Amino acid sequence: MKKFYVDLHIHIGRTWTGKPVKITGAKSLTFTNIIEHARHEKGLNMIGIIDSHSPEVILEMESLVSSGDIFEHPDGGLVFGDLTVIPGSELEIYDEQCNGPIHVLCYFPTISIMRKFSNWLADHLKNVQLSSQRIYVTGLEIQKKVKELDGIFIPAHVFTPFKSLYGKGVNKSLIEVFDPNLIDGIELGLSSNTRMADQIKELHDYTFVTNSDAHSLAKIAREYQVIAMEEPTFLELRKALKGEEGRKIIANYGLDPLLGKYHKTVCAKCLHSASEGDHACPQCGNKKIIKGVADRILELKTAEQGPGNRPAYVHQVPLEFIPGLGPKLLEKLVNHFGSEMAILHEVPYEALSEIVPPKIANLILKAREGTVNLAAGGGGKYGKIAD
Repeated sequence: MKKFYVDLHIHIGRTWTGKPVKITGAKSLTFTNIIEHARHEKGLNMIGIIDSHSPEVILEMESLVSSGDIFEHPDGGLVFGDLTVIPGSELEIYDEQCNGPIHVLCYFPTISIMRKFSNWLADHLKNVQLSSQRIYVTGLEIQKKVKELDGIFIPAHVFTPFKSLYGKGVNKSLIEVFDPNLIDGIELGLSSNTRMADQIKELHDYTFVTNSDAHSLAKIAREYQVIAMEEPTFLELRKALKGEEGRKIIANYGLDPLLGKYHKTVCAKCLHSASEGDHACPQCGNKKIIKGVADRILELKTAEQGPGNRPAYVHQVPLEFIPGLGPKLLEKLVNHFGSEMAILHEVPYEALSEIVPPKIANLILKAREGTVNLAAGGGGKYGKIAD
């Protein structure tokens, strides 16, 4: 069995015209730019691109196959050198069973199956070109369609206060909206970790995935998982999510939850810390309070601890969170050491300090060891290193 680095939640990002989003000072978020960056800069072995239902993206994938730049693996997935792409789609459910909108991730083995899914979506979406569109069917209906097409179904960033399963979607349980037997995994999101999520007993039966939810190239692999598989294919991924035949997630790498945008409960206006029961902000008097992930999980708590076979959850601080490490210096580091993952977890202090100032090298090392001081994020604002 081999180890593979996997991030399954990367956006191409579509504007209202359906065109890829252009980030100022950066490359456009096209399929081609994403696979090149994920392979060469991030050192990933498998990624999920979750705007693959867009007809324009399907055409780009087909063009790359025709040109020989990628090929379809017999066991599913699009192979680009030592990187495999899993075509995916993120959708928003908000049916009569939901208290609020819920985002879900759907993955398929081939371009032809994704095209079938896209054609089906076109009858249930306002604009099939766009990312994270609301779909006008029930949660159960979309689960059944995904399984009919031999796909993988995963609720996305399940604790985020907005547009997630537990954030607003349900009162207490996922069975209010979904068939629990048709769920292949649970995506935790940036503001929680395994220990927090395992306080909800109904989640004990599912594999946890940690993905970047990247809307820019820089954010790819800020969260990821290491998976034991024979090779990076769709079939092997599905076995790993089910823990079959020795395939499994070895470790989840994710932000310290304090760095997430929604970890603590805060005032929606001034972002001052608030208590769950506050009816108004103690700082500015604003009456809109955004409940943090930590408080919401405590509200849902039904277990003291999770199953004993969970893989390790390794907290990491992405390089973009390191104070003083700007884009040019970051590019210099990656060019020298090969990938961001190597810098985060492997390169020794002595080697780092030859490329960046000792203060930055020391912060990278402290972040690796989990000894940096963090200020918690909330209300849509990321946490930060407080050293």
